[in-house]
Amino acid sequence: MDVAPMGGTAVQDHVALAEIELCGDLIIAASAARGERLSADRIDEVLKVSDGVDGGVGRDESRP
Repeated sequence: MDVAPMGGTAVQDHVALAEIELCGDLIIAASAARGERLSADRIDEVLKVSDGVDGGVGRDESRP
């Protein structure tokens, strides 16, 4: 059985790391809301999502 050598074999998935950071930001915002639900606008603010006017990502208007 081949085993990867120790040291220098770390693989970084930058997309996964960014998603984990965004989830952390949402968790922090939800904790700060003290039991109240985050509005769609607040979620967009936390995730740094624009309304699409300035060429940003935009958000799904079908989302509650």
